Amino acid sequence: MSTKKKRSVRTDSDSWVVIAPDTALDSGRSDDSDPCFVKLKNPATGSSSMYLFGSGDLSVHEVKAFSDDYRSWFIGQAAQRDGRLLYVTPIDPLFLLLPYIRSVAIEGKFQQVNQMVMDEEFPGCSRLLQCKQGLDCLYHVTDEKDVGGKKFHRFNNEKTLEWLQKKVQITVNTLKKNNISVGRGVKSSMYVRVKQEDATEEDYLYYAHGLISEYISDDLSKDLLKHLQLPEISSPKETEPPSKKRKLSDKPVEPGDDYSKFNSADFSRKPPKKMTAAQKNLAKTDKTGMKSLASFFSPKVKQEKN
Repeated sequence: MSTKKKRSVRTDSDSWVVIAPDTALDSGRSDDSDPCFVKLKNPATGSSSMYLFGSGDLSVHEVKAFSDDYRSWFIGQAAQRDGRLLYVTPIDPLFLLLPYIRSVAIEGKFQQVNQMVMDEEFPGCSRLLQCKQGLDCLYHVTDEKDVGGKKFHRFNNEKTLEWLQKKVQITVNTLKKNNISVGRGVKSSMYVRVKQEDATEEDYLYYAHGLISEYISDDLSKDLLKHLQLPEISSPKETEPPSKKRKLSDKPVEPGDDYSKFNSADFSRKPPKKMTAAQKNLAKTDKTGMKSLASFFSPKVKQEKN
């Protein structure tokens, strides 16, 4: 008799393996609050994503998970069934504030930031109002004015594009400094790295734009591309050969031709294939009295009993 082990229900004692900078987990930097994982709206997709607020909400980090099938960890003397590897990296909180500020821009009036950053689906967004790093940088994407000692803000699209352009340029400088191959410097079809000198300034801008676009909406990404004076990249369907089109498509691979149209004339134009030595010897063999292979798979004829 075989037995099956039941998977236990996830409990608070479950553990995860996390790679994070010391600044994200240093609880001694502030007495206000400990580091905390919070679900927030992803600024690019609008879906739910996990973020880590540092001690006292002084900083915000995005949380990514590397997952592989059938992986687990040994933690202490126990095996942890969740084999994901979480890694935490700093994120500019202004990216997380920007979708809320843009969403009320249609009203065209100055508002306090706490009137802009409200979300019933993601109530954790209120933590962003405690993050000084983000609040101090609102002037990058808004017009500001003081009324009675209080600050009011209004979204400014041009300022936002200028700020994003600076982000792109910083990313370009970092890519160059770390000798990261970009654009034509990487042959993606073969995963071969070639000389870094082959990459142009435009290649770096496109690559950096793609990285920044992971933190902004699609429409803002297109506006940034125009602001950088870069032409839109042609769709792979227009530039790649038919074989690559199918590889890049999400749809199932289908034959590119109707094979039912082939006839004997089509095949007669093809040069005959050369026979191997074994095939030549087989052709010379006397096949008298031998049955064909197909005869072994043909249905047997029932014999009537007398």
